[in-house]
Amino acid sequence: MSKQDAAIKKEASMEAQKGLLAGYFARLGRARDEGRPVVYTFVPGNLVELLSAFDVAPVYPEVNALQSAMRQRSGGFIREAERAGHSEDVCSYVKCDLGMLMKGNVGPTGDAIPPPDLLLLSFTGCFTFMQWFELLREQYRCEVAMLHVPYVGDGVVTDAMRSYVVEQLQREVIPKLEQVTGRRLDLDRLRELLACSRRAEDDLAWVFRSARHRPSPIDAYFGGVYYIGPIFTSFRGSEDACRYYATLRGEVEERLAAGQGPITPDGPLGDERFRLVIEGPPNWTSFRDFWKVFHDEGAVAVASTYTQVGGTYERGFRHDPARPLESLADYCLSCYTNLPLPQRSQILADMVREYEADGFVIHSVKSCNSFSAGQLHMLREVERLTGIPGGFIESDLVDARYYGHANIKNRIESYLQMLAARRAGAASAAAAAAAAAEVRP
Repeated sequence: MSKQDAAIKKEASMEAQKGLLAGYFARLGRARDEGRPVVYTFVPGNLVELLSAFDVAPVYPEVNALQSAMRQRSGGFIREAERAGHSEDVCSYVKCDLGMLMKGNVGPTGDAIPPPDLLLLSFTGCFTFMQWFELLREQYRCEVAMLHVPYVGDGVVTDAMRSYVVEQLQREVIPKLEQVTGRRLDLDRLRELLACSRRAEDDLAWVFRSARHRPSPIDAYFGGVYYIGPIFTSFRGSEDACRYYATLRGEVEERLAAGQGPITPDGPLGDERFRLVIEGPPNWTSFRDFWKVFHDEGAVAVASTYTQVGGTYERGFRHDPARPLESLADYCLSCYTNLPLPQRSQILADMVREYEADGFVIHSVKSCNSFSAGQLHMLREVERLTGIPGGFIESDLVDARYYGHANIKNRIESYLQMLAARRAGAASAAAAAAAAAEVRP
């Protein structure tokens, strides 16, 4: 357990999530002995239901990296990769993963990560993923399957895009899975898994939409990263995921009925002073301190874009067991990082309005181009669309050298003070207008 986790007061669902994750890494460590093929893939656009239909063990390199960062282990792995020649400007997820490989590929929980039988890349907006897998292919010399997902340049998924992805699933991905597992795809089993995914997705979407209430019973960014863990990775489509999200929904329903705010590392938040929408991934090396900057000021994230990188369930997407391959294609196409800047800006603006946010904050990550490219433009565009000024902070994913706590704290405090002054000014203007209306003849 990391020092950060030990300091955080947890709900039952959070403990359940940790148990699921620990069990996942333990099973992964047994995969070779149990004769289960291992497939490395990524979170955005992952095909976990298809992998589960073949009973393979999935590995998510970026999850290994963020879990290592939360346990304060990523710095050593990053330095190892840089000593091997990788630039400081390379994605820190990549360097953490490669450094972990160089140090014996022991995962964040201490269990060894088995080598892959297949590298399965669903390209969903992050070009670095392709280069990452090229480096892994040089190390492992295993089978590779590439699923090219068209960039949704104008924000509309067309029939041609969907058919293009389905054709690749049929021609490239499924045959490779059949090759490495020695079994044929059971389409009925895939439909069962997709139906289970849909149940969990309904509960998760309800949880995120609960933030429309005042006070919000959840923090949709910091708390949200715990909520999305099972459904974004290896548990989507499983009964374990359905039980987890039913438990989570029950907890949130109780807080909602009691008029309670979200749970924070220091316990329940008593006073919701600011409602924010947050764009960009969190910092993982100082996650608790990063969260504390916000909850100390009574700032609650009522919506976030990061919790949509592995599925836009809050915005209506559901897996459809009646259309299994088409549904997988739609999932890949609609992931947040596969959308164009105008649509991402519109999503942010819509969330500000829908969740009645006081402001929005963009967290720009130094080494993550798929999120950070164009964020300053997005800032100005969302300000134009909403009439609300935005905040801007910078750090990194898993490289602690680029997390400046004092700088981030000062920026957030200054931004919230500006929002408070703006709110007070609006209230004074409204009061003056009402008084003037009363004295008119």
